[in-house]
Amino acid sequence: MNKQLIFKKRPIGFPDEQTWNLETTEIPILKEGEVLIQHHYISLDPAMRGWMNDNKSYIPPVGIDEVMRAGSIGKVVKVNNHPHYKVGDCLTGWGGVQQYVATDGTGWHKVDDTIAPMPLFISTLGMPGMTAYFGILEVGKLKEGDIVLVSGAAGAVGSVVGQIAKIKGCTVIGIAGGKEKCDYLVNELGFDAAIDYKSEDIYTALKEKCPKGIDVYFDNVGGEILNAALTKLRMHARIVICGAISQYNNKVKVQGPSNYLSLLVKRASMQGMVVMDYAKDYGKAAQEMGMWIAQGKLKSKEAIFEGIENFYETYGRLFSGDKKGKLILKVLED
Repeated sequence: MNKQLIFKKRPIGFPDEQTWNLETTEIPILKEGEVLIQHHYISLDPAMRGWMNDNKSYIPPVGIDEVMRAGSIGKVVKVNNHPHYKVGDCLTGWGGVQQYVATDGTGWHKVDDTIAPMPLFISTLGMPGMTAYFGILEVGKLKEGDIVLVSGAAGAVGSVVGQIAKIKGCTVIGIAGGKEKCDYLVNELGFDAAIDYKSEDIYTALKEKCPKGIDVYFDNVGGEILNAALTKLRMHARIVICGAISQYNNKVKVQGPSNYLSLLVKRASMQGMVVMDYAKDYGKAAQEMGMWIAQGKLKSKEAIFEGIENFYETYGRLFSGDKKGKLILKVLED
């Protein structure tokens, strides 16, 4: 049998438990040219909240009564005459929050789980890592000597952004919630400084820790932190809009920045980025980041919780901040 998390209603604000229903169905029968993948791990990402809204976006919303959209990784357990994949292959793709998925292979990629553990391929060597890599290097136009500010810096994307900036010879300041996370950024990941937005006034902290201003701001949170960062731009600064987690569960309109005229004064730019735009170059990025990991220059941290039945509690950690690094749900039953 196949346990599936079915999307039942569009939430207003933070989703309640009735947003989804955990259902048990029969494992799908394969059509010609399909494979059956048994999921081992599911990726939980802040973007999932946006996918629930019936709004125009870079990707269609999840449909009512559909399996909840999510990245995933697992192994092929059955094949019906597929030209490329065989039993035992490890594949990653958009399998959704369920234990099994049947697919013709479109959009799936084979990875070698003998050289790295599966969770790494939906973490630093997966979408979060690709987002960090292309966001800071291509959109942020990072160059040696830049002063880089990263919000959501202890998360899956932000933590990699900051480390890449350090590898490239930059000064990096991370914004995170709580002393433990800020210590993690400085002591484990090598950031130059950290700001605890829960205990520090963000404007005062930016004056103290970014006295010369910032060249690149990588934004994962939006809201007042984005507004504050706009006041510290250096000439020709670049702002990368990756996410706005502080706004995703609003019951009112999204709060936009009132300090946007700093872009004019400093001849700065603010650009959104969606990782799918760089799909053709994922292999190149994974190869370079894999090398950095092997060299000990890039650390990857995964927060793994078990049980598809525990999806709701685990999903909540995306917004409570009760995790460090990439949030992953293990769905393979031992």
